[in-house]
Amino acid sequence: MDLGIAGKWALVCGASKGLGFGCAQALVREGVNVVINARNAHVLAQAAAKLIAASAEYASARGQKDSQPAVVAVAADITTPEGRAAVFAAAGGPGRDFDIVVTNAGGPPPGDFRDWDRDAWIKAVDANMLTPIELIKATVDGMAARGFGRVINITSSAVKAPIDVLGLSNGARSGLTGFVAGVARSKIASQGVTINNLLPGKFDTDRLATTMQAVATKTGKSSQEVRVAQQAQIPAGRFGTPEEFGAICAFLCSVHGAYITGQNVLADGGAFAGV
Repeated sequence: MDLGIAGKWALVCGASKGLGFGCAQALVREGVNVVINARNAHVLAQAAAKLIAASAEYASARGQKDSQPAVVAVAADITTPEGRAAVFAAAGGPGRDFDIVVTNAGGPPPGDFRDWDRDAWIKAVDANMLTPIELIKATVDGMAARGFGRVINITSSAVKAPIDVLGLSNGARSGLTGFVAGVARSKIASQGVTINNLLPGKFDTDRLATTMQAVATKTGKSSQEVRVAQQAQIPAGRFGTPEEFGAICAFLCSVHGAYITGQNVLADGGAFAGV
């Protein structure tokens, strides 16, 4: 299926590894030019090298070297005004030139809510609610003016089924979910702009390993015991892969996803038992 987004420009945050990288890779394989962002310059450079290889494969498959999608890496803290200015400048403008924006931030640390002070809460809300809102605010009007735009917020399945040790994430991401429910249904919905949240369940990433270690520490079990037990709770019988997650993201960004907006798309292997 041709997703119809070759030649578009995308910003993918938290793209150095895990789910963010999976999304960036899927978009590049569809011919999308990407600006990838993360804080660790070294890891981001490694990710960029892999994406450039995928870009070359895209061009080679079409026999057109000049059709190779661009890959631009910007190491910066996207939660700061300076970091956002850096990624916007990389695309040649103040954000209005991005056709696709994938917001993504590393989840707040797990723990006991009794141990979190105000600073911990502000940091979680800033990264997982306010920063995505700032990115949306900076880009949607340009998208609407061009008649095409896609915003995908990578949140968490915890929005639907809160996880006790992830209280910071539960709270901050739920705030973003409420905001998106309103703005996605504003005037921009009739101007070709969609905004959706993509909710990952348990995907085989570093973040999952950290969460499982927290559970292991709390219960006194080994990480391997926790891993086996959690896989057994998933109807699919396994954890998801970043590549699978990226494919879902790419579809929602495509011309075929134009009638899907304001939704919370859950990808969890059937783990959530609700309707």
